[in-house]
Amino acid sequence: MTGRLVLCATPIGNLGDVSRRLAEVLGDADAIYAEDTRRSRVLLEALGIERPLRSYFVGNEEQRSGELAEHLEAGRTVALITDAGTPSISDPGVSAVAIARRTGGDVQVVPGPSAVTAALAVSGFDAQRFVFEGFLPRKGAARRDRLSALSSEERTIVVFSAPQRVGRDLADLASHLGADRAVAVCRELTKQHEEVRWGTLAEAAEHVADHGARGEFTLVVRGALPVVPSVEEALAEVLLRIEDGENLAAAVRAVAAHRGVGRRELYEAALDATRRHPA
Repeated sequence: MTGRLVLCATPIGNLGDVSRRLAEVLGDADAIYAEDTRRSRVLLEALGIERPLRSYFVGNEEQRSGELAEHLEAGRTVALITDAGTPSISDPGVSAVAIARRTGGDVQVVPGPSAVTAALAVSGFDAQRFVFEGFLPRKGAARRDRLSALSSEERTIVVFSAPQRVGRDLADLASHLGADRAVAVCRELTKQHEEVRWGTLAEAAEHVADHGARGEFTLVVRGALPVVPSVEEALAEVLLRIEDGENLAAAVRAVAAHRGVGRRELYEAALDATRRHPA
């Protein structure tokens, strides 16, 4: 008999968002592991649930792995919850899934509230394609590299931020992505002091600098405008390849593929250029 690990999404603020299934799973679980037992007890007390509660956070995942495996090997049901939202999404959970798979346990999920999708919905930005970045690296090359990569990202970008970091995050995003890039700053979603502010990254950074920041933030940044391929730049590369001995058709095919320009247009331009300036 194998055990069962259930990843349980919990409300991101409003306890009214608890689903019937979440209450049933937590009530039936043999053990519940939580990112912060103090915060999770508030949820369990609100649901009238009394179950063994153990901590499971980034600092003690390895320490808890043995007992989690024992529960699953004994055929028990273990529920995993975090402070808010879904385990594994910028929260502990990935290691628990690995343990369950290693021991042959079933892995199930109780879906529910998500700050990512909630912020996307309320932002009004394109949500057909988006990228979730979690929390930005705190400093150094990792932070610079991530911000540089995001500068050309065409999908809508979702970033988590904490009150002590949001001012710098917004300022650095403005510096790398452009001061005029549109952003929706979502604060304390579903909670009493929920607030969404729309504007540019520069305006948002200035607002936080002037008024301070309280609560948890989800930033939704509009993606970069598509870069229009330059036929002139592509042609220059084709001509260089030809000078190095590559035949025209092969050079056009390779350059058109990686620069995203039309092969026919580029071929005609290259053909015309070589006729006017034969080697």
